[in-house]
Amino acid sequence: MSIYIAIAVGGSLGAVSRYWVSSTTYQWLGQGFPYGTLAVNLLGSLVMGFLSVLLVHRFHVSEEIRIGLLAGFLGSFTTFSTFAMDTLHLASNDALLKAIIYILFSVFFCIIGAWGGLVAARQMI
Repeated sequence: MSIYIAIAVGGSLGAVSRYWVSSTTYQWLGQGFPYGTLAVNLLGSLVMGFLSVLLVHRFHVSEEIRIGLLAGFLGSFTTFSTFAMDTLHLASNDALLKAIIYILFSVFFCIIGAWGGLVAARQMI
């Protein structure tokens, strides 16, 4: 199986799973706080950390399965899991300052980017 097919299959399943987990969480807890997004991000980060070790060191699965699950499924389930793992990799490789800068830049500039997109789109309507 091609890695790209594995990513596509995993990605489509991750996107559907994200919608299901998020909407189910909102049904249980209400819409007054982004509970669904938080649940997806927490669950995805936990599973990303868990599987990134087990799939390489315990089960020795093929690259297609590993990438299909991690980049495909979890990548579309939540990109926050990738952000969390990238941060941990920086911090564990004695690059704590880079990890902190990555966190600050990611949060700040992604919010600024989303705001910029909103402003630009509102100018068009």
